[in-house]
Amino acid sequence: MQPLLFGYQRRWFHDKSRFKIGKFARQTGKTFTTTLEIVDDAYEAAVSGRRTRWVILSRGERQAAEAMNEGVKLHAKAYGLVFDEIQPYDWVGDNGTYRALEVELPHGSKITALPANPDTARGFSANVFLDEFAFHKDSNAIWKALFPVISAGWKLRVTSTPNGKSGKFYELDTGKDAAWSRHIVDIYQAVADGLPRDIEELRAGIADEDAWAQEYELKYLDEASAWLSYDLISSVEDENAGDPESYQGNVCFVGRDIGRRNDLHVIWVWEQIGDVLWERERVEQKRATFAQMDEAFDSIMTRYRVGRACIDQTGMGEKVVEDAQRRYGSRVEGVLFTAPNKLIMATRGKERFEDRTVRIKEGDQALRADLHKLRKVASATGAPRFVAERDDDHADRTWAAFLGIHAADGERTEYGYQPARPARDRYSETNDDDDRPFRMANMRRSRGTY
Repeated sequence: MQPLLFGYQRRWFHDKSRFKIGKFARQTGKTFTTTLEIVDDAYEAAVSGRRTRWVILSRGERQAAEAMNEGVKLHAKAYGLVFDEIQPYDWVGDNGTYRALEVELPHGSKITALPANPDTARGFSANVFLDEFAFHKDSNAIWKALFPVISAGWKLRVTSTPNGKSGKFYELDTGKDAAWSRHIVDIYQAVADGLPRDIEELRAGIADEDAWAQEYELKYLDEASAWLSYDLISSVEDENAGDPESYQGNVCFVGRDIGRRNDLHVIWVWEQIGDVLWERERVEQKRATFAQMDEAFDSIMTRYRVGRACIDQTGMGEKVVEDAQRRYGSRVEGVLFTAPNKLIMATRGKERFEDRTVRIKEGDQALRADLHKLRKVASATGAPRFVAERDDDHADRTWAAFLGIHAADGERTEYGYQPARPARDRYSETNDDDDRPFRMANMRRSRGTY
């Protein structure tokens, strides 16, 4: 029978230090164990006839809900601390309104979970659990707002996996002061303590040595040469990005990086909302036929209002671009991956990240690793060039994203939806009768009859 807690979890649970920080490998149960400690503290308060107060600050609403539903609710039931339901409400702060989840346990103890930011951090006088703190946006500002609140005897729990050599979690974890009780649980320690995982299978599955080193071996990667730091990547992640169902009908911009054998074929869709580009959909294919790649592109072009699409024209991309331009006209632009063009695209892409005018899918480890692996180095002549070492896909997701950003920076075209030619006609010889519906549709559109 599997124990309720593994050895490393028991050590964390029984450590009653006021300030406690845990650096845990992914999926080792850090949130599960800490919410158990929170419920246990509420139980002890009930037994002794007093009340306690806990606030869980998570990286987003989805993570806050998981902590409550898969942690607090489960543990409270095991302790016999029965409550009606988790109550959602809008918590109003100085700088906005945030979705909060709260339970009131028997004898009056309360546990609240909500997204972390400086506003919510200063909004409660309570014990605090900072869940995945290395991934909180503005972690230093959150810390400055939080610490005065908990200074009056409240407890503080901080857990996370690493996220680069920056941010408050890195500073706290690598500190040498005696105020903090520090726990380190890499994948090897977790498995040695009983966690049922196949280490070699996990390592082969992640297929990225940098990601393995950070997510499972808990190493802080050197950010000096990374074009996009993990802290910068985290700052533009959003739980509402990357969902095609959230498409609002605005004009979109598409980047398409061509890969056939060893590399990925990636199509990236950005939706323009105000001055922000939201990742709306990302198609990834490996060892796909050219017909399959074109079918995926056709699907994107017919389901979204695409104002402009930029496609990698290098090498095998020549024919891909030619075919796409024949089908979609001037909306498609081919981009040769010369050193100057890559520098322009990478620079503009980084500016978008720094200006926080992009939003990407939250918690996508493959994407995070891909964005981080891009390095800018100097060639033998001193000219800058970009490399993505130790990978199987050469940062294909990153270049697709940058191509889409490049598309958004160009001339924009307003139009209505245009149906794609049926797939059976794609490789047939051009025929006047076959093309007439498409030519007529374009003529009517150009005359303003649509």
